[in-house]
Amino acid sequence: MITSATELDRIRDECRRMVTRKSLMSAGAAVVPVPGLDIVADIGLLTTLLPEISKRFELDHDQVQKMEPLMAQQVLVMASSMGNTLIGRMVTKRLVTALLRRIGVRVATASAAKYVPFIGSAVAASLSFGAMKLVGNAHIDDCHKTAMALNATPTVLPA
Repeated sequence: MITSATELDRIRDECRRMVTRKSLMSAGAAVVPVPGLDIVADIGLLTTLLPEISKRFELDHDQVQKMEPLMAQQVLVMASSMGNTLIGRMVTKRLVTALLRRIGVRVATASAAKYVPFIGSAVAASLSFGAMKLVGNAHIDDCHKTAMALNATPTVLPA
């Protein structure tokens, strides 16, 4: 169990490094001139990355299911109030695809840009890297805020 804000900050920093590594992998896939490969790679990367972030903050599906019902409900309410549909839930390809649709302009531009000679690959890699960082870091921030709020909230058990 995470017991301090210092530990939460350490976890957040570790997760940010993990997001940067996955973003570099996404950028590498964006350079390859195979139609759709970058999107398939991003879906694969995000379906492993996002649950791992949640797990490190003790907010993945299995961990939330094992919480006391009141606390689990608090987690889901906090997450949904931030607009996060991933905290405490099973991350599926369908959820990740919906998430990518929200940043669809970047993804579509990156896919199209790689076919422009020379500079297109660099643009595609940059956009793909940025999109992955955006999604990953937003999830980290939501998990961090949720975990901080849980640590600050005393657990009240019904009598």
